[in-house]
Amino acid sequence: MPTTPALPGAVEHLVDVADGVRLWARTSGDPGGSPVLLVMGAASSGVVWPDALVERLGRQHRVVVWDHRDTGRSSAAMDVAPYALTDLAEDAVRVLDAVGADRAHVVGMSMGGLLAQLLLLDHPDRLLSATLFCTGPLAGAPVPEDLVPPGTTPPGPSPELLALWGRLGEERDAAAELTFRVEHWQALAGGGVPFPRAEVEALEARVVAHGGPADASSATAHARAGTDGLARGAELAAVTTPTLVVEAPEDPAYPPPSAALLARAVGAATGGARLVTVPGMGHALPAAVLGPLGDAVAAHLDAVDAAGGGTSG
Repeated sequence: MPTTPALPGAVEHLVDVADGVRLWARTSGDPGGSPVLLVMGAASSGVVWPDALVERLGRQHRVVVWDHRDTGRSSAAMDVAPYALTDLAEDAVRVLDAVGADRAHVVGMSMGGLLAQLLLLDHPDRLLSATLFCTGPLAGAPVPEDLVPPGTTPPGPSPELLALWGRLGEERDAAAELTFRVEHWQALAGGGVPFPRAEVEALEARVVAHGGPADASSATAHARAGTDGLARGAELAAVTTPTLVVEAPEDPAYPPPSAALLARAVGAATGGARLVTVPGMGHALPAAVLGPLGDAVAAHLDAVDAAGGGTSG
């Protein structure tokens, strides 16, 4: 397969996961290191993962990213072969199979964090560890009263975000689409660090160069995916896979106490997951937060590997 010069050791892969459904994936970094599978959020291709973070993890690990169905270079599938979010979780297993990784550290952001929780429940034998951020627990998880007062519910996405999400399926020309995407990223970023407009515009240029401009159908595909099989939050208590939850205190999509609820839910039977906070982090990955985020993720992976868990199988 062709290589991607921007990342050391990068190799591209094509993964057939269903009839007529093919996924693009890429491995990079240390081919002898323990694998790390990066699971991106909804409507986002694998190249949304910042190169700086991929390179940082790749110094000691073999890093795997891929494009979900209906993103990047993977098949536009929803309108011809409708699927559920649980299918996207199973895609992750097929990607691991395709790149020859028996087990991997899994890092999930946003929807990717929900998919990672399904992997914790259904495929613990394939996971070395899990790192979850910009996400919350699967439905049905306990809601401790010290985090959410009785008679209330955990806060949801901000009104600004909900309004923007209502516009995802609109038809726009290229210039208007870029303006909308930058506005969307600005809302997602949450205001904890200065908004890096030029950085975001460069990200969007990279996304388009990788997979072409997204059409209205693909932009809403994951929002239309089936949600059966997601109400399994109560099962998270029995998880024994080492899990780190990173709190993004400025996240307008999964605002506090989402991360704390998740950390309490995962592995509750044995004390819960470890929780760390990255100050200023919202629902985005600007350069300003990559240092502390990368430190937290790398430390978690190193600790698991040092304890003897990190092998590529």
